[in-house]
Amino acid sequence: MSEKDTAQAGEHHTAQDVVLAHRVADGVTVVSLGGEIDALNAYALARRLDALTACPHLDLVLDLRPVTFIDCAGLGVLCRARNRTRVRRGRLRLVAESADFRRMLRITGLGDVFEVHERLPDPLPERAAGAAR
Repeated sequence: MSEKDTAQAGEHHTAQDVVLAHRVADGVTVVSLGGEIDALNAYALARRLDALTACPHLDLVLDLRPVTFIDCAGLGVLCRARNRTRVRRGRLRLVAESADFRRMLRITGLGDVFEVHERLPDPLPERAAGAAR
């Protein structure tokens, strides 16, 4: 599948396919992702994260605990979000409990690229009341 084909296929999928919740707590933007992050929805997710990472000094946490699958297109979206955040002097943290995900990061040479935690950083609540999409 070419990049153009992937982008066209991605037009039929929205970031809502994988974005479960989006909230701001104590100046930290938390985006909970779920399901499969792959070539079919990577384009839409990248556009959503691009809008978020356009702000300077963003403190962004991507909660990947509900994610069941991520492919190289999904990793590319995470790398893009990281790069955009760093350029704007912000911070990106990933929350992932999966040992397989951490292993995948190591195997792909991204193990030291991302700040990865097993749970949401304190003092952020696990779930905010009325979390918005």
